[in-house]
Amino acid sequence: MPEPVPALVSFSEPAEWEAAGPDPARLVAGQPAARVANRYQDPAGRFFTGDWASTPGTWRVQYSEHEFCHLLEGIVVLTAEDGRAWKFVAGDAWVIPAGFRGTWQTVESARKRYAIYEPA
Repeated sequence: MPEPVPALVSFSEPAEWEAAGPDPARLVAGQPAARVANRYQDPAGRFFTGDWASTPGTWRVQYSEHEFCHLLEGIVVLTAEDGRAWKFVAGDAWVIPAGFRGTWQTVESARKRYAIYEPA
């Protein structure tokens, strides 16, 4: 008997949002309020996709996962530990490879769509 075909996940459906940090120990500047709506997680718990939003602020990041980002609103700046910086505005898309360390700055309230893969 064939396995059932899984349902697709539509981002046009309403989402359930929840608070998402950042961790106060990583905070560099501001008092950002972030929230996330995880829309899909694979059965192994290694692939996730959804929406994320934050008010302005800066915090330290250290990625163990690979993340694709598509900025829908706002302005963000990612700065690597070595000082290289990337500025993204609404409409931009990029990938953050696992191992990236530096800071994430939400310059102007932002909302992104993400896809995350966490290696084993």
